[in-house]
Amino acid sequence: MTDNTSRIHGTWSSRWTFILAAAGSAIGLGNLWKFPYVAGANGGGAFVLVYLLCIALVGIPVMIAEIMLGRRGRQSPINAMRRVTSEAGLPRFWNSIGWLGVIGALMILSYYAVVAGWALQHIGAALSGDFQGTNALASSQRFAALLGDASSLVLWQSIFMIMTVAVVIGGVVKGLGVAVRVMMPVLLLLLVLLLIFGYREGNFSAGWSFMFNLDFGALTLHGVLVALGHSFFTLSLGMGAIMAYGAYMPDNARIGSTVLMIGGLDTVVSIMAGLVIFPIVFAHPELQPSEGPGLLFVSLPVAFGNMPAGLFFGALFFILVTLAAWSSAISLLEPGVAWLIESKGMSRVTANLSLGLIAWVLGLGTVLSFNAWEDYRLLGFNFFEFLDFITSSVMLPLTGLFIAVFVGWVMKEYIVREELADDSPWMMGIWYPLVRYLSPILVAVVLVAGIYDVLLR
Repeated sequence: MTDNTSRIHGTWSSRWTFILAAAGSAIGLGNLWKFPYVAGANGGGAFVLVYLLCIALVGIPVMIAEIMLGRRGRQSPINAMRRVTSEAGLPRFWNSIGWLGVIGALMILSYYAVVAGWALQHIGAALSGDFQGTNALASSQRFAALLGDASSLVLWQSIFMIMTVAVVIGGVVKGLGVAVRVMMPVLLLLLVLLLIFGYREGNFSAGWSFMFNLDFGALTLHGVLVALGHSFFTLSLGMGAIMAYGAYMPDNARIGSTVLMIGGLDTVVSIMAGLVIFPIVFAHPELQPSEGPGLLFVSLPVAFGNMPAGLFFGALFFILVTLAAWSSAISLLEPGVAWLIESKGMSRVTANLSLGLIAWVLGLGTVLSFNAWEDYRLLGFNFFEFLDFITSSVMLPLTGLFIAVFVGWVMKEYIVREELADDSPWMMGIWYPLVRYLSPILVAVVLVAGIYDVLLR
């Protein structure tokens, strides 16, 4: 097919740049914020094992399919799906895959920037000594005060959005490509430094045991569903980001083996994050690994504030969280920007500023969810929780289900084989049955379980 993307947007300078970009999209708050606390709340090692199985059976097969669609269409997710469906003479209904991804990504970015702003604020708090000698009550009160201060939340949200827009304005080669080649190595270096700190100053044996001790008695059916859902969320599937990045993928890159590397890197980072956080938590008996979202922003400041060199390493930790969020945020903004450039003739600067402003305004609802609007509920959710539910539990799995069904059942098999022609034959032999049969079923389970949970509230 004629490659318009290289003319309009550019392509990744190398296969490794694509791997770093896709890994940067996948490695985000889901790895450093969500994975540790959901593992802690669902029994540790048994949860980790089920999670790894779900990555293999759901995450990787759907990711291969999504990248394949992006590279075949060679445009933004919306126009890529139009091109692929037109090529195959298929109903326009399947274009909804692109629209769901782009809209969902923008909605996620709106609240993602607010949460990332918390991490930015915590860098300054650590460096200024706010964590020094703090206890659980003081840390909880400090975080509550941050959430109650709407103007402070808006300030940090705005800084993070400016950081995100600034990278995406640079384009695929000079913006996204350069950013991931710098951010990802720095992120991995910080993770290794923090792992060494956790080993030396934390209760590493307790953290290791918690992460890898197979206590299936502590794993409930709900925990299995959480592992299944998180395996989908952590790889940035269904958000349009991976499809957009696939559109910029070099023609000679092997999709299957590349995705295995991305999935492996994402999983290693999640495990390492747990081995950073849990030893630090277990070094303080008053802290609990199943603390929930507060594990990152309440419990860890207590731990860092009462450990040798804790303020320095606490600042490094929240720099790590910010980098992970930043690398994901740029991938959430890019799909919509690419569509505005292709379909509306906008310049990259105008497209970025327009969508960045929309995400920022929508993010004000998340800011107000923790203060002025905290008593307003929709289906039992505040604004932030409702956006999280609609995107994570409905839009993302629905998009993923459509992708699996489209590639596995609707797309012509010869086209699928063309896109995977450079991969080993065994890749097609294993992946194709998974994406046709097992992956759609499991993604449908994620969708139904998420909606069912709401009905039980």
